[in-house]
Amino acid sequence: MDRTVDVLANYASSLSYEDLTPEAAHHVRRRLLDSLGCALGAYDSEPARIARKLAGQVSHSQPARVIGSGQATSPDMAAFANSVMVRYLDCNDNFFSVAGGHPSDMIPAALAVADSTHASGAQAMTAIAVAYQAFCSIAEQIPLGELGWDQGVLAALGSACAASNVMSLSLEQTREAISLAVTPNLALGQTRVGELSMWKGCATAAAARAGVFAAMLAREGMSGPTEPFEGRRGLWEQLGWSADLEPLDSKGSDFKVVEPGFKYFPSQIHTQSAIWMALALRERIAPDDIQSIHLETYHAAWSSAGNDPNKWDPRTRETADHSLPYLIAVALTDGTVTPSSFKDERLHDPKLRPLMDRITISERASYTERYPESQPSTMTLTTRSGENVVEEAIYPKGHPRNPLSDTEVEEKFHRLAGPVLSEPARAKLVEQVGRLERLPDLGTILDLTAAVSG
Repeated sequence: MDRTVDVLANYASSLSYEDLTPEAAHHVRRRLLDSLGCALGAYDSEPARIARKLAGQVSHSQPARVIGSGQATSPDMAAFANSVMVRYLDCNDNFFSVAGGHPSDMIPAALAVADSTHASGAQAMTAIAVAYQAFCSIAEQIPLGELGWDQGVLAALGSACAASNVMSLSLEQTREAISLAVTPNLALGQTRVGELSMWKGCATAAAARAGVFAAMLAREGMSGPTEPFEGRRGLWEQLGWSADLEPLDSKGSDFKVVEPGFKYFPSQIHTQSAIWMALALRERIAPDDIQSIHLETYHAAWSSAGNDPNKWDPRTRETADHSLPYLIAVALTDGTVTPSSFKDERLHDPKLRPLMDRITISERASYTERYPESQPSTMTLTTRSGENVVEEAIYPKGHPRNPLSDTEVEEKFHRLAGPVLSEPARAKLVEQVGRLERLPDLGTILDLTAAVSG
Protein backbone atom coordinates (compact mmCIF):
# COMPACT_ATOMS: atom_id res chain seq x y z
CA MET A 1 0.00 0.00 0.00
CA ASP A 2 1.09 3.61 -0.49
CA ARG A 3 2.32 5.90 2.25
CA THR A 4 -0.97 7.75 2.79
CA VAL A 5 -2.81 4.48 3.34
CA ASP A 6 -0.16 3.44 5.85
CA VAL A 7 -0.41 6.70 7.80
CA LEU A 8 -4.19 6.50 8.06
CA ALA A 9 -4.36 2.76 8.70
CA ASN A 10 -1.73 2.86 11.43
CA TYR A 11 -3.73 5.54 13.22
CA ALA A 12 -7.16 3.94 12.75
CA SER A 13 -6.03 0.51 13.90
CA SER A 14 -4.07 1.71 16.93
CA LEU A 15 -6.15 4.46 18.57
CA SER A 16 -7.92 3.43 21.78
CA TYR A 17 -10.18 5.28 24.19
CA GLU A 18 -7.31 5.62 26.66
CA ASP A 19 -5.46 7.72 24.08
CA LEU A 20 -8.16 10.40 23.97
CA THR A 21 -7.49 13.54 25.92
CA PRO A 22 -10.27 14.83 28.20
CA GLU A 23 -10.79 17.68 25.75
CA ALA A 24 -11.14 15.31 22.81
CA ALA A 25 -13.61 13.10 24.69
CA HIS A 26 -15.62 16.16 25.67
CA HIS A 27 -15.88 17.31 22.06
CA VAL A 28 -16.91 13.85 20.86
CA ARG A 29 -19.83 13.94 23.30
CA ARG A 30 -20.79 17.47 22.19
CA ARG A 31 -20.74 16.48 18.53
CA LEU A 32 -22.75 13.35 19.11
CA LEU A 33 -25.47 15.27 20.96
CA ASP A 34 -25.53 17.94 18.26
CA SER A 35 -25.79 15.30 15.54
CA LEU A 36 -28.63 13.51 17.30
CA GLY A 37 -30.51 16.80 17.54
CA CYS A 38 -30.01 17.43 13.83
CA ALA A 39 -31.14 13.90 12.98
CA LEU A 40 -34.28 14.05 15.10
CA GLY A 41 -35.09 17.51 13.78
CA ALA A 42 -35.01 16.08 10.25
CA TYR A 43 -36.93 12.91 11.08
CA ASP A 44 -40.07 13.90 9.15
CA SER A 45 -38.26 15.18 6.05
CA GLU A 46 -38.88 13.53 2.71
CA PRO A 47 -35.28 12.32 2.20
CA ALA A 48 -35.38 10.75 5.67
CA ARG A 49 -38.62 8.93 4.86
CA ILE A 50 -37.15 7.63 1.61
CA ALA A 51 -33.99 6.46 3.37
CA ARG A 52 -35.94 4.72 6.15
CA LYS A 53 -38.16 2.98 3.61
CA LEU A 54 -35.16 1.55 1.80
CA ALA A 55 -33.42 0.63 5.05
CA GLY A 56 -36.53 -1.23 6.15
CA GLN A 57 -36.26 -3.50 3.12
CA VAL A 58 -32.88 -4.85 4.23
CA SER A 59 -32.15 -7.34 7.00
CA HIS A 60 -28.83 -8.46 8.44
CA SER A 61 -27.46 -11.09 10.80
CA GLN A 62 -25.82 -8.32 12.86
CA PRO A 63 -28.34 -5.50 12.48
CA ALA A 64 -27.96 -1.84 13.27
CA ARG A 65 -30.84 0.50 13.95
CA VAL A 66 -32.23 3.69 12.48
CA ILE A 67 -32.42 6.78 14.71
CA GLY A 68 -35.98 7.59 15.73
CA SER A 69 -37.78 4.56 14.34
CA GLY A 70 -35.55 1.94 15.91
CA GLN A 71 -36.01 -0.27 12.85
CA ALA A 72 -33.29 -2.83 12.26
CA THR A 73 -31.35 -2.94 9.01
CA SER A 74 -27.83 -3.64 7.78
CA PRO A 75 -25.01 -1.54 9.25
CA ASP A 76 -24.31 0.20 5.95
CA MET A 77 -27.97 1.11 5.40
CA ALA A 78 -28.27 2.35 9.00
CA ALA A 79 -25.24 4.56 8.35
CA PHE A 80 -26.95 5.90 5.22
CA ALA A 81 -30.38 6.54 6.74
CA ASN A 82 -29.00 8.13 9.89
CA SER A 83 -26.53 10.32 8.04
CA VAL A 84 -29.32 11.55 5.74
CA MET A 85 -31.10 12.80 8.85
CA VAL A 86 -28.00 14.30 10.45
CA ARG A 87 -27.25 16.21 7.26
CA TYR A 88 -30.72 17.27 6.03
CA LEU A 89 -31.19 20.45 8.07
CA ASP A 90 -27.70 21.67 7.18
CA CYS A 91 -27.23 22.46 10.86
CA ASN A 92 -24.45 20.06 11.86
CA ASP A 93 -20.83 20.96 12.44
CA ASN A 94 -18.34 22.37 9.95
CA PHE A 95 -14.57 22.15 9.58
CA PHE A 96 -13.03 25.49 8.61
CA SER A 97 -10.32 24.68 6.08
CA VAL A 98 -9.50 25.00 2.39
CA ALA A 99 -11.85 22.07 1.71
CA GLY A 100 -14.35 22.64 4.49
CA GLY A 101 -16.97 20.00 5.04
CA HIS A 102 -19.12 18.43 7.71
CA PRO A 103 -17.20 15.71 9.55
CA SER A 104 -20.19 14.86 11.77
CA ASP A 105 -21.76 13.32 8.65
CA MET A 106 -19.52 10.36 9.53
CA ILE A 107 -20.78 9.92 13.09
CA PRO A 108 -23.66 7.66 11.90
CA ALA A 109 -21.07 5.30 10.38
CA ALA A 110 -19.41 4.85 13.77
CA LEU A 111 -22.80 4.48 15.50
CA ALA A 112 -24.07 1.90 13.01
CA VAL A 113 -21.08 -0.40 13.40
CA ALA A 114 -21.01 0.10 17.17
CA ASP A 115 -24.72 -0.75 17.41
CA SER A 116 -24.26 -3.79 15.19
CA THR A 117 -21.35 -5.18 17.21
CA HIS A 118 -22.67 -4.11 20.64
CA ALA A 119 -19.55 -2.02 21.11
CA SER A 120 -19.21 0.16 24.18
CA GLY A 121 -19.73 3.89 24.28
CA ALA A 122 -15.97 4.31 24.72
CA GLN A 123 -15.31 2.31 21.54
CA ALA A 124 -17.79 4.45 19.61
CA MET A 125 -16.14 7.62 20.92
CA THR A 126 -12.75 6.40 19.74
CA ALA A 127 -14.11 5.63 16.28
CA ILE A 128 -15.63 9.09 15.98
CA ALA A 129 -12.28 10.65 16.88
CA VAL A 130 -10.61 8.48 14.22
CA ALA A 131 -13.10 9.61 11.56
CA TYR A 132 -12.46 13.29 12.32
CA GLN A 133 -8.69 12.77 12.23
CA ALA A 134 -8.77 11.15 8.78
CA PHE A 135 -11.26 13.61 7.26
CA CYS A 136 -9.78 16.82 8.65
CA SER A 137 -6.12 15.93 8.08
CA ILE A 138 -6.74 15.85 4.33
CA ALA A 139 -9.45 18.55 4.21
CA GLU A 140 -7.04 21.12 5.59
CA GLN A 141 -4.67 20.50 2.67
CA ILE A 142 -6.80 19.95 -0.43
CA PRO A 143 -9.40 22.47 -1.77
CA LEU A 144 -11.80 19.79 -2.95
CA GLY A 145 -14.61 22.13 -3.95
CA GLU A 146 -12.38 24.36 -6.01
CA LEU A 147 -11.06 21.27 -7.79
CA GLY A 148 -14.58 20.17 -8.72
CA TRP A 149 -15.07 17.38 -6.21
CA ASP A 150 -17.41 16.87 -3.25
CA GLN A 151 -16.52 16.23 0.38
CA GLY A 152 -17.96 12.70 0.10
CA VAL A 153 -14.50 11.65 -1.04
CA LEU A 154 -13.25 12.30 2.48
CA ALA A 155 -16.40 11.15 4.28
CA ALA A 156 -16.07 7.68 2.75
CA LEU A 157 -12.44 7.53 3.84
CA GLY A 158 -13.16 8.70 7.39
CA SER A 159 -16.14 6.38 7.74
CA ALA A 160 -14.03 3.40 6.69
CA CYS A 161 -11.40 4.32 9.27
CA ALA A 162 -14.06 4.65 11.97
CA ALA A 163 -15.74 1.36 11.07
CA SER A 164 -12.40 -0.44 10.98
CA ASN A 165 -11.60 0.85 14.46
CA VAL A 166 -14.91 -0.32 15.95
CA MET A 167 -14.59 -3.71 14.25
CA SER A 168 -11.03 -4.06 15.62
CA LEU A 169 -9.77 -4.91 12.15
CA SER A 170 -6.11 -5.77 11.80
CA LEU A 171 -3.68 -3.27 10.34
CA GLU A 172 -3.75 -5.10 7.01
CA GLN A 173 -7.56 -5.26 6.96
CA THR A 174 -7.74 -1.56 7.76
CA ARG A 175 -5.45 -0.80 4.84
CA GLU A 176 -7.77 -2.75 2.54
CA ALA A 177 -10.85 -0.99 3.95
CA ILE A 178 -9.32 2.42 3.22
CA SER A 179 -8.47 1.43 -0.34
CA LEU A 180 -11.96 -0.01 -0.88
CA ALA A 181 -13.51 3.22 0.40
CA VAL A 182 -11.36 5.62 -1.60
CA THR A 183 -11.07 3.93 -5.01
CA PRO A 184 -14.80 3.65 -5.94
CA ASN A 185 -16.06 6.84 -4.33
CA LEU A 186 -14.93 9.97 -6.17
CA ALA A 187 -17.93 12.24 -5.55
CA LEU A 188 -18.64 15.01 -8.07
CA GLY A 189 -18.94 18.65 -7.03
CA GLN A 190 -22.07 18.81 -9.20
CA THR A 191 -23.85 17.85 -5.97
CA ARG A 192 -23.68 21.49 -4.80
CA VAL A 193 -24.04 23.45 -8.03
CA GLY A 194 -27.12 25.17 -9.47
CA GLU A 195 -30.61 24.30 -8.21
CA LEU A 196 -29.81 21.92 -5.38
CA SER A 197 -31.65 18.62 -5.08
CA MET A 198 -32.32 16.26 -2.19
CA TRP A 199 -28.97 14.67 -2.97
CA LYS A 200 -27.18 17.69 -1.47
CA GLY A 201 -28.06 16.28 1.95
CA CYS A 202 -27.56 12.65 0.97
CA ALA A 203 -24.16 12.69 -0.75
CA THR A 204 -22.12 12.26 2.40
CA ALA A 205 -24.66 9.74 3.67
CA ALA A 206 -23.84 7.64 0.62
CA ALA A 207 -20.18 8.10 1.51
CA ALA A 208 -20.78 6.97 5.11
CA ARG A 209 -22.54 3.89 3.80
CA ALA A 210 -19.66 3.22 1.39
CA GLY A 211 -17.12 3.50 4.20
CA VAL A 212 -18.96 1.00 6.38
CA PHE A 213 -19.40 -1.37 3.43
CA ALA A 214 -15.68 -1.11 2.66
CA ALA A 215 -14.81 -2.16 6.21
CA MET A 216 -17.30 -5.04 6.02
CA LEU A 217 -15.65 -6.21 2.79
CA ALA A 218 -12.18 -5.98 4.30
CA ARG A 219 -13.30 -7.95 7.35
CA GLU A 220 -14.30 -10.80 5.04
CA GLY A 221 -10.95 -10.76 3.25
CA MET A 222 -11.59 -8.52 0.23
CA SER A 223 -8.49 -6.73 -1.04
CA GLY A 224 -8.31 -3.34 -2.72
CA PRO A 225 -5.92 -1.57 -5.10
CA THR A 226 -2.46 -1.18 -3.62
CA GLU A 227 -1.95 2.53 -4.34
CA PRO A 228 -5.31 4.30 -4.13
CA PHE A 229 -3.77 7.67 -3.26
CA GLU A 230 -0.31 7.93 -4.75
CA GLY A 231 -0.35 5.41 -7.57
CA ARG A 232 -0.95 5.91 -11.28
CA ARG A 233 -4.59 7.01 -11.74
CA GLY A 234 -4.94 7.19 -7.96
CA LEU A 235 -6.74 9.90 -5.98
CA TRP A 236 -3.96 12.48 -6.08
CA GLU A 237 -3.67 12.17 -9.85
CA GLN A 238 -7.44 12.51 -10.30
CA LEU A 239 -7.63 15.54 -8.00
CA GLY A 240 -4.56 17.18 -9.50
CA TRP A 241 -3.48 17.86 -5.92
CA SER A 242 -1.95 15.88 -3.10
CA ALA A 243 -1.84 15.88 0.68
CA ASP A 244 1.36 15.19 2.55
CA LEU A 245 0.29 13.56 5.81
CA GLU A 246 2.70 13.41 8.67
CA PRO A 247 2.41 10.27 10.79
CA LEU A 248 -0.65 10.69 13.03
CA ASP A 249 0.35 10.27 16.67
CA SER A 250 -2.29 8.26 18.50
CA LYS A 251 -0.61 9.17 21.79
CA GLY A 252 -0.50 12.89 21.08
CA SER A 253 -2.97 15.63 21.89
CA ASP A 254 -3.62 17.03 18.41
CA PHE A 255 -7.14 15.69 17.98
CA LYS A 256 -9.01 17.19 15.04
CA VAL A 257 -12.36 16.47 16.70
CA VAL A 258 -11.84 19.56 18.87
CA GLU A 259 -11.50 21.94 15.90
CA PRO A 260 -14.74 22.16 13.84
CA GLY A 261 -17.33 24.80 14.65
CA PHE A 262 -21.02 24.36 15.39
CA LYS A 263 -23.79 25.91 13.36
CA TYR A 264 -26.41 28.00 15.09
CA PHE A 265 -28.77 28.33 12.12
CA PRO A 266 -29.94 25.53 9.78
CA SER A 267 -28.14 26.85 6.72
CA GLN A 268 -24.87 26.65 4.84
CA ILE A 269 -21.85 27.62 6.91
CA HIS A 270 -20.97 30.58 4.67
CA THR A 271 -24.38 32.14 5.35
CA GLN A 272 -24.06 32.25 9.15
CA SER A 273 -22.29 35.63 9.31
CA ALA A 274 -24.85 37.23 7.00
CA ILE A 275 -27.78 35.99 9.09
CA TRP A 276 -26.28 37.39 12.30
CA MET A 277 -25.63 40.75 10.64
CA ALA A 278 -29.14 40.89 9.21
CA LEU A 279 -30.62 40.19 12.65
CA ALA A 280 -28.48 42.90 14.23
CA LEU A 281 -29.48 45.43 11.56
CA ARG A 282 -33.14 44.51 11.97
CA GLU A 283 -32.92 45.90 15.49
CA ARG A 284 -31.97 49.27 14.00
CA ILE A 285 -33.88 49.48 10.71
CA ALA A 286 -37.43 48.36 9.91
CA PRO A 287 -37.59 46.08 6.82
CA ASP A 288 -40.05 48.46 5.13
CA ASP A 289 -37.50 51.27 5.38
CA ILE A 290 -34.78 49.40 3.45
CA GLN A 291 -33.90 50.77 0.04
CA SER A 292 -31.01 48.42 -0.68
CA ILE A 293 -28.71 45.88 0.97
CA HIS A 294 -25.12 45.20 0.00
CA LEU A 295 -23.06 42.32 1.35
CA GLU A 296 -19.29 42.15 0.98
CA THR A 297 -17.84 38.77 1.82
CA TYR A 298 -15.06 36.27 1.11
CA HIS A 299 -14.82 34.21 -2.07
CA ALA A 300 -16.13 30.89 -0.73
CA ALA A 301 -19.32 32.56 0.53
CA TRP A 302 -19.83 34.69 -2.59
CA SER A 303 -19.19 31.85 -5.04
CA SER A 304 -21.26 29.18 -3.30
CA ALA A 305 -24.21 31.14 -1.94
CA GLY A 306 -24.36 34.47 -3.75
CA ASN A 307 -23.15 34.15 -7.32
CA ASP A 308 -25.45 31.50 -8.79
CA PRO A 309 -28.72 32.65 -10.43
CA ASN A 310 -30.58 29.80 -8.73
CA LYS A 311 -29.76 31.28 -5.34
CA TRP A 312 -31.77 34.40 -6.22
CA ASP A 313 -34.96 32.46 -6.82
CA PRO A 314 -34.63 29.23 -4.82
CA ARG A 315 -37.21 26.57 -5.57
CA THR A 316 -36.03 23.83 -3.22
CA ARG A 317 -35.23 23.73 0.46
CA GLU A 318 -31.71 22.62 -0.40
CA THR A 319 -31.14 25.67 -2.60
CA ALA A 320 -32.71 28.06 -0.09
CA ASP A 321 -30.44 27.03 2.78
CA HIS A 322 -27.49 27.79 0.47
CA SER A 323 -28.92 31.14 -0.69
CA LEU A 324 -27.56 34.34 0.85
CA PRO A 325 -30.34 36.50 -0.68
CA TYR A 326 -33.08 34.24 0.66
CA LEU A 327 -31.59 33.91 4.13
CA ILE A 328 -30.89 37.62 4.48
CA ALA A 329 -34.47 38.41 3.44
CA VAL A 330 -35.93 35.87 5.86
CA ALA A 331 -33.77 37.08 8.75
CA LEU A 332 -34.73 40.71 8.12
CA THR A 333 -38.42 39.89 7.74
CA ASP A 334 -38.96 37.20 10.39
CA GLY A 335 -36.25 38.02 12.91
CA THR A 336 -34.97 34.41 12.88
CA VAL A 337 -34.03 31.49 10.67
CA THR A 338 -35.34 28.07 11.73
CA PRO A 339 -36.31 24.83 9.98
CA SER A 340 -39.75 26.39 9.46
CA SER A 341 -38.11 29.07 7.31
CA PHE A 342 -37.89 26.49 4.52
CA LYS A 343 -41.45 25.22 4.45
CA ASP A 344 -43.02 25.47 1.01
CA GLU A 345 -45.31 28.34 1.93
CA ARG A 346 -42.37 30.42 3.16
CA LEU A 347 -40.03 29.35 0.40
CA HIS A 348 -42.46 30.44 -2.29
CA ASP A 349 -43.82 33.50 -0.48
CA PRO A 350 -43.90 36.26 -3.12
CA LYS A 351 -43.45 38.89 -0.41
CA LEU A 352 -39.81 37.87 0.02
CA ARG A 353 -38.78 38.33 -3.61
CA PRO A 354 -38.97 42.16 -3.70
CA LEU A 355 -36.63 42.36 -0.71
CA MET A 356 -34.27 39.80 -2.28
CA ASP A 357 -34.21 41.91 -5.44
CA ARG A 358 -32.77 44.82 -3.43
CA ILE A 359 -29.76 42.74 -2.32
CA THR A 360 -26.35 42.81 -4.00
CA ILE A 361 -23.35 40.69 -3.07
CA SER A 362 -19.68 41.07 -3.93
CA GLU A 363 -16.37 39.54 -2.99
CA ARG A 364 -13.81 41.60 -1.08
CA ALA A 365 -10.29 40.37 -1.76
CA SER A 366 -9.02 41.25 1.72
CA TYR A 367 -11.79 39.11 3.25
CA THR A 368 -10.91 36.19 0.98
CA GLU A 369 -7.33 36.35 2.24
CA ARG A 370 -8.55 36.05 5.84
CA TYR A 371 -10.65 32.92 5.26
CA PRO A 372 -10.69 30.18 6.64
CA GLU A 373 -9.14 31.64 9.81
CA SER A 374 -12.20 33.89 10.04
CA GLN A 375 -15.46 34.51 8.19
CA PRO A 376 -15.30 38.27 7.60
CA SER A 377 -18.28 40.01 6.03
CA THR A 378 -19.81 43.48 6.00
CA MET A 379 -23.47 44.29 5.38
CA THR A 380 -24.63 47.80 4.49
CA LEU A 381 -28.30 48.75 4.58
CA THR A 382 -29.30 51.92 2.78
CA THR A 383 -32.55 53.40 4.03
CA ARG A 384 -35.14 55.15 1.87
CA SER A 385 -33.84 58.44 3.24
CA GLY A 386 -30.32 57.62 2.03
CA GLU A 387 -28.74 56.74 5.37
CA ASN A 388 -26.17 53.90 5.37
CA VAL A 389 -26.17 51.54 8.33
CA VAL A 390 -23.27 49.08 8.53
CA GLU A 391 -22.73 45.84 10.43
CA GLU A 392 -19.61 43.62 10.38
CA ALA A 393 -19.11 39.99 11.38
CA ILE A 394 -15.78 38.21 11.76
CA TYR A 395 -16.45 35.18 13.94
CA PRO A 396 -20.18 34.34 13.90
CA LYS A 397 -21.65 32.45 16.83
CA GLY A 398 -20.57 28.83 16.55
CA HIS A 399 -17.20 29.60 14.94
CA PRO A 400 -14.32 27.92 16.83
CA ARG A 401 -13.26 31.37 18.07
CA ASN A 402 -16.80 32.18 19.16
CA PRO A 403 -17.99 28.72 20.19
CA LEU A 404 -21.31 27.49 21.45
CA SER A 405 -21.16 26.70 25.15
CA ASP A 406 -22.21 23.27 26.42
CA THR A 407 -25.47 24.82 27.54
CA GLU A 408 -26.05 26.28 24.07
CA VAL A 409 -25.33 22.91 22.44
CA GLU A 410 -27.94 21.33 24.73
CA GLU A 411 -30.42 24.10 23.99
CA LYS A 412 -29.91 23.57 20.27
CA PHE A 413 -30.51 19.83 20.74
CA HIS A 414 -33.78 20.46 22.57
CA ARG A 415 -34.85 23.05 19.99
CA LEU A 416 -34.34 20.67 17.07
CA ALA A 417 -35.49 17.41 18.67
CA GLY A 418 -38.41 18.91 20.59
CA PRO A 419 -41.04 18.48 17.85
CA VAL A 420 -40.60 14.67 17.76
CA LEU A 421 -39.13 13.61 21.11
CA SER A 422 -40.68 14.24 24.52
CA GLU A 423 -38.89 16.33 27.12
CA PRO A 424 -38.26 13.34 29.47
CA ALA A 425 -36.82 11.32 26.59
CA ARG A 426 -34.62 14.24 25.54
CA ALA A 427 -33.39 14.79 29.07
CA LYS A 428 -32.49 11.11 29.39
CA LEU A 429 -30.65 11.20 26.08
CA VAL A 430 -28.64 14.24 27.16
CA GLU A 431 -27.76 12.46 30.39
CA GLN A 432 -26.62 9.27 28.65
CA VAL A 433 -24.55 11.09 26.03
CA GLY A 434 -22.88 12.92 28.93
CA ARG A 435 -21.69 9.59 30.33
CA LEU A 436 -21.09 7.94 26.96
CA GLU A 437 -17.71 6.45 27.86
CA ARG A 438 -19.33 4.54 30.73
CA LEU A 439 -22.01 2.84 28.62
CA PRO A 440 -21.25 -0.87 28.16
CA ASP A 441 -23.34 -0.93 24.97
CA LEU A 442 -23.66 2.01 22.57
CA GLY A 443 -27.10 0.67 21.68
CA THR A 444 -28.45 2.44 24.77
CA ILE A 445 -28.28 5.67 22.78
CA LEU A 446 -30.25 4.19 19.88
CA ASP A 447 -32.81 2.83 22.37
CA LEU A 448 -33.46 6.31 23.70
CA THR A 449 -34.03 7.83 20.25
CA ALA A 450 -36.67 5.24 19.39
CA ALA A 451 -39.37 7.11 21.34
CA VAL A 452 -40.13 9.46 18.44
CA SER A 453 -43.80 10.48 18.38
CA GLY A 454 -45.78 9.51 15.30
